[in-house]
Amino acid sequence: MPSPLILVTGATGYIASLLIPQLLEKGYLVRAMARTPERLKKRTWYKQVEMVRADVMEPETLITAMQGVQTAYYLIHNMASGHGYTTIELEGARNFAHAAEQAGVEHIIYLGGLADPEQHIAPHMRSRIETGVTLRKGSVPVTEFRAGVIAGSGSISFEMIRFMTELFPIIPGPVWLKNKSQPIAVQNVIDYLLTALTNSSGRGGVFEIGMQQVFLYTDLMKMYANARGHKRRMILLPYVPVWFMAFGIDMMTPVPYPIAYALVGGLSSDSLILHDIAQKTFPEVKLMDYESAIAEAMKRLHPLKIERVWDDGSSGVKILKHEGFFIDHRAVEVSVSAEKIMDVVKRFDKNGDWLFANWLWRLRGWLNGKQNNFSNVELQNENHILFRSTLKAPGEGWMEWRVEDGLLIQTAYFAPRGLGGFLYWYLLTPFHAYVFQGLIKTIAKKAVVQ
Repeated sequence: MPSPLILVTGATGYIASLLIPQLLEKGYLVRAMARTPERLKKRTWYKQVEMVRADVMEPETLITAMQGVQTAYYLIHNMASGHGYTTIELEGARNFAHAAEQAGVEHIIYLGGLADPEQHIAPHMRSRIETGVTLRKGSVPVTEFRAGVIAGSGSISFEMIRFMTELFPIIPGPVWLKNKSQPIAVQNVIDYLLTALTNSSGRGGVFEIGMQQVFLYTDLMKMYANARGHKRRMILLPYVPVWFMAFGIDMMTPVPYPIAYALVGGLSSDSLILHDIAQKTFPEVKLMDYESAIAEAMKRLHPLKIERVWDDGSSGVKILKHEGFFIDHRAVEVSVSAEKIMDVVKRFDKNGDWLFANWLWRLRGWLNGKQNNFSNVELQNENHILFRSTLKAPGEGWMEWRVEDGLLIQTAYFAPRGLGGFLYWYLLTPFHAYVFQGLIKTIAKKAVVQ
């Protein structure tokens, strides 16, 4: 019997990027839907799925996306759109429900937000709940999971906690950081989404999911700090404007302003499970505690383990904050073989030669009493090499080079530790811009003439 076809919307998003490979592992046929499928070309699973370009705001594109689909995951939100996103979300949900009905889709699985709809809640949370209501107005059964803070590397809420806790020895915030939450490990979110495919008893229901323990938002930050060996104090202020906090989060974390604004507003109310039936309905899911979720996130603090959502195969420069890293990513077109380029790269940091700006590298090494700055090779093959920094710094650093599809790709990673790590990166940013740009150009030129 052939495997049913599963449609995953929001394929470029965080949850979808984790769900798709686990669906494939279980043998499902997967169709990944995105407005810009080109952004997914570097994903490890790209060639294992059927890609479709579609947009819920363009109903005609959903006809092809829905064809032959048994179950559709609705993993779309529009917070990045800024003001007016609530109207867009509801219209998109209506279009999707109608298209699913017309195509004969048997089941929709939706991931929404955890909040009490009877209370005063932020527009972001209200929109998440109303999106589920709108989907259920169609004839296709909808299984809705409502989650609060998702604990996992790459989760927007977790990255806010990570970067703010790393940065501030004394963390300022509004008094509503004393509000209550029942977070959930990201793997448990995926577990619920997967079991909903086969557990028919939960079909068509609304399930609030989270850990059994109730935490204050300040507790979540302190627990992260403990896991990293930081001592942190909280200073709660009577009033902090939402726009001000969103601006600070945009500057200091990977979360852009529109999303930060929506999320900060969502923290102003409790995020608690009111109807505890998810565990009884889906006993297959074994819930992780928050400490274990943090530990799992920390295991991904390595360049080879994070999701490389920025690496779309295009040339240029990208400066990023992502999954606990500061990242300097550069790519240039090359016309020589990967072998010639790797021959040049292998000379990096050998016998005091860093290929470009030797005096700066030598000065940096001298400060640490080292001749070599990147002596640890963690990965090396015909088109890929990764060096780990041996320099003393308030954090961990790596340099990486790859040759793919006519591009030389150079990426510097730095995982800051505490306030010192942030200051270290930002103070060296002008030097990085000079050295890293010169380095990649030098490697490309030396590969041509050797």
